[in-house]
Amino acid sequence: MASVNVANVRKNYGHFEVLHGVDIDIRDGEFVILVGPSGCGKSTLLRMIAGLEEISGGNVSIGSKVVNNVAPKERDIAMVFQSYALYPHMTVEANMGFSLRLGKAPKEQIKARVRDAAQILGLEHLLDRYPRNLSGGQRQRVAMGRAIVRQPQVFLFDEPLSNLDAKLRVQMRSEIKQLHQRLKTTTIYVTHDQIEAMTMADRIVVMRDGYVEQIGSPLDLYDRPANLFVAGFIGSPGMNVIKGKISSSGPLEFIADGGAHLPLPEAAAVARGAEVVYGIRPEHLIVSQDGVSAEVAVIEPTGAETQINAKLGSDPLVATVRDRLSLKAGETVRMMPDLNKLHLFDAKTEKRLSIG
Repeated sequence: MASVNVANVRKNYGHFEVLHGVDIDIRDGEFVILVGPSGCGKSTLLRMIAGLEEISGGNVSIGSKVVNNVAPKERDIAMVFQSYALYPHMTVEANMGFSLRLGKAPKEQIKARVRDAAQILGLEHLLDRYPRNLSGGQRQRVAMGRAIVRQPQVFLFDEPLSNLDAKLRVQMRSEIKQLHQRLKTTTIYVTHDQIEAMTMADRIVVMRDGYVEQIGSPLDLYDRPANLFVAGFIGSPGMNVIKGKISSSGPLEFIADGGAHLPLPEAAAVARGAEVVYGIRPEHLIVSQDGVSAEVAVIEPTGAETQINAKLGSDPLVATVRDRLSLKAGETVRMMPDLNKLHLFDAKTEKRLSIG
């Protein structure tokens, strides 16, 4: 196992720069997920760590060694791809042991490592099968097994679950997390799915347009997003964000551009008249007669929860409640934000404001 350090790393394609001085310090044994929308640079960064893309600037270190000019096979990493990349003419056992055979490892060692990995992943009964006879989830396990037998210092995962159906994705998320807890190998995982990131990572790196927006634990990012982008990207459904300003006089409150008035904590340290964005997560809106009035647009029951899509003046508002409500489109519902969970962002810089 080893730490991974990404220091001021840049990537250019000609005159076009896609990574702009990225800094990430990944601790030995840590599970870190790179997350962000398509085109943000997360897969490019992963491929640079793997040695599959050249580094235009900065350094990548694995352990204490700078690996910028080290060949991929000499970096002591193992990568699991979205496409599984299994050899169709080889059995599961042969696929899993292929890299060891290339390295001329002893046959008994190969057999033992493949057997151990198969046991960890529940593949013992599939060792004689070919990839065409496996389900998507089984193929993904074989790809993971091929990485495990190498006993690398670092695992790299590039959107490994994107080809699986929703139910299997949930199962595989749990299996990959359990695998990390068992092996404790440093793991860097790329996904665009923020739920994968929230449920699996020790720390999350949120990226946008080649920049790192925030690094932190899942709950740090959820509870204290550094800016509007992170606030909107982390969480499902996304945070409600409403543009407006702080009242210039009278009671301290938020006045939305659409005309709605929303409460603020009495002791909030905010400048009167300041242009801000009011942020509240759907689960932090409470149906209450003391709340503000919103017009119901759509009700979406999911069983355990009910999602209320409404209009607050001209602003959309989403609330997630545990109660089973008999609301219909066009009716009025009154909702009160939990002021202890309120977020305010500067309207110009989009950075989070401290409200005391």
